[in-house]
Amino acid sequence: MRLIFFILILAATSANAQPSTSQSFEQRYQALIENKSHQTETERLRELFNVKWDYNMREYPEWATYVGYPGQNDRWSDNSLETIERHKRELQTPLKVVKSIDRSKLNPTEQLSYDLFKKQLERGIEGHRFKSEYLAINQLGGVQQDVPQMFEIMPHRSVKDYEDIIARFKGVPTVIQQTIVLLKKGLETGITEPRITLRDVPQQVASQLVEDPLKNPMLEAFKEFPAGISTTEQERLRKEAFTLLTNNVVPAFKELHKFLVEKYIPGSRESIALSDIPDGKAWYEMNVRNVTTTSLTPKQIHEIGLSEVKRIRTQMDEVIAKTGFKGSFDDFFVYLRTDPKFYFDDAESLLRGYRDIAKRADPELAKLFGKLPRLTYGVMPVPAYSEKSQPTAYYQPGSPKAGRPGYFYANTYDLKTRPKWEMEPLSLHEAVPGHHIQLSLAQEMENVPEFRKHESYTAFVEGWGLYSESLGQEMGFYKDPYSNFGRLTYEMWRAIRLVVDTGMHSMGWSRQQAIDYFKSNASKNEHDITVEVDRYIVWPGQALAYKIGELKIKELRAYATKELGDEFDIRAFHDEVLGNGALPLDVLEQRIKAWVATQKAQSASQAAKN
Repeated sequence: MRLIFFILILAATSANAQPSTSQSFEQRYQALIENKSHQTETERLRELFNVKWDYNMREYPEWATYVGYPGQNDRWSDNSLETIERHKRELQTPLKVVKSIDRSKLNPTEQLSYDLFKKQLERGIEGHRFKSEYLAINQLGGVQQDVPQMFEIMPHRSVKDYEDIIARFKGVPTVIQQTIVLLKKGLETGITEPRITLRDVPQQVASQLVEDPLKNPMLEAFKEFPAGISTTEQERLRKEAFTLLTNNVVPAFKELHKFLVEKYIPGSRESIALSDIPDGKAWYEMNVRNVTTTSLTPKQIHEIGLSEVKRIRTQMDEVIAKTGFKGSFDDFFVYLRTDPKFYFDDAESLLRGYRDIAKRADPELAKLFGKLPRLTYGVMPVPAYSEKSQPTAYYQPGSPKAGRPGYFYANTYDLKTRPKWEMEPLSLHEAVPGHHIQLSLAQEMENVPEFRKHESYTAFVEGWGLYSESLGQEMGFYKDPYSNFGRLTYEMWRAIRLVVDTGMHSMGWSRQQAIDYFKSNASKNEHDITVEVDRYIVWPGQALAYKIGELKIKELRAYATKELGDEFDIRAFHDEVLGNGALPLDVLEQRIKAWVATQKAQSASQAAKN
C-alpha cells in the first residue's frame, strides 16, 4: 500500500491555524491538568484526544481533507523551519497531560487508547533528533505528487468547494518555496536522498508544467461542474483557476524543476545507505523498531529473511515441477518474463483483469469475516505523472465522512512488465481482503477516539496485506500453477526485502548487489526490481514490515487453531484481529491470546452446562 502523503507528514502545520474555541491549544491542554479534581479520568482522557485531534486537523489541513474534517480545505500545511521546530516542542504538552491521568481508573478499551496515544507521542519525540523534514522529495513522494493528488481527492460539489480549490491554488507557490528551503538545508547538512534515486523526479515535476488548463490534470474538476452551479459561477471559477494555474502554479513548479536539476540533484549524495548520513545508524535502528513494532535488530531480521527465502524457494521449485517446464530455475524466470501469453496488449484490458479479480473476491469475503466494511472501493490506473517510478500497485484509502471510496491503483506503465500471473496476489493484498477491508473497518470503528481510526502501524497494516495474499487459497484463487507461482513470487519478494533492506542500510551492500540478489531469487522483471530497490533506499526500514507482520499474524492464527481445536472460527479470529484497528504487534499478540483464553473459558462453561 502506498499511504497517501499526509498520513506520513513528519513536519507540517498551518501558520494561521486557530483552535475552535477562544482558548489556544496550549491553554486547553493546561486546563486538563488544572481541572484534575473536577473531571473523571475518563472525561479528561476523552477531552485530551479531542484537543489533540483538533490540533492535528488544523495544523495538518491536508489530513483534514483526507478524513473529512470540515473547514480546512482552503489551506496547506506550513512547512517552514520555524513551524517544524514549534511542532516538535508542542508534542511535549499532550504527553504531560496523558501522564497526569491515572491509567488504573480507565476501562480496558480506554487503557488501550491511552497506551497507544502515549506511545505515539513518545515515538514522535524520539525521532526529533533526526532531520527527516530535510528529505522532502523523492521519486515516491513530495510536492510534485502530493499537490496534484490533493486536487484529485478534494470535494467539488459546491461553489464553496471550488473556492477552496482556488484558495489552495493560490498557496502552491508557498508550499513549493518551503520545500526548496528544506532541500537546501539538506544540502548544507549532508542529509539528502541518494542521487541515483532522484533520476525521474525532474520529469515528475515537468509533468505539472502543462500550461493548457484544459489538459492539466490539476484542473480536472473545472472541466465539468455539478448541475447545481450556475453558468455565471462556472465561468468565474474557471477563469480564476485558469489564471492561477498560468501565473502561480506553473511558474512555481518551473522554479522547483530548475532548482532540482541545477542544484539539488547534482549536490545530493552518491551513497545509498541511511547509515551513511549524519546519525544515520541510530536513525535506521529507530526506523526498524518503529516500523516492525518489535525489538528485532537489523541483523536478526536479515537472518529471518535468509531463512524465508530458502523456504519459499523450495516451494517455488515444487510448483515449477508441476508445470512440466523443462529447464533451470533461471530459465523459468526468463519464460515468465518474456512469453507474450503472460501479458496484456493494452491498459484497459489490464484494468479489466484486475476488476474481474476484485469482483470474484467480493463474494468470498463472507466466508472469512463476520463483519465487513460499508465503504466501497474501485480500481483505477496509476496517474501518468508518476507511473514510471511507482510500484506495480498501491491502495489509497477512502473516507466515509468525505464520501470518497477507496481505490486500488494498478500501474499500466510499460505493459510488458505487468504479467498476468502477479495479478491475483496483488489484488488480494491491495483491495480485498487486504488493505481495503482492514483500513475501512478501522475508519468505521465506533466509540473510539479518531486517532485510533487512522493509526497506521506499518507491520500490522502491511502484515495484514501480505497475510491476505495467502487467504487467496481459501477463496478459490491460485488454481493456475502460474498464478500460484505468482503468489510465491510475491511472498518471496517480501522475504527478499528483509535481506536487501538491512543489507543496504546496515551491512554495506551496494545497490547493484541488492538488485542482483533480487533477480536471482524472484521472477519479477528488472524494471520492477529496480523500482523496488530504489524504494527501499528512500524508505529505509519500511519494507521490513510486510514479512514481519505476516509471520506474526500466521503465528497467532496457528496458536488460536491449536488452542481452540474444533471451536476455532476463522471469521471470529479475523474479526478479532481487525476489530481494534491497527495495533503494534506485541499488543496484537496480547489481545489474541486473551481472546483465545476467553473463548476456551466460554466453551468450558457451555460444556459444563450441557
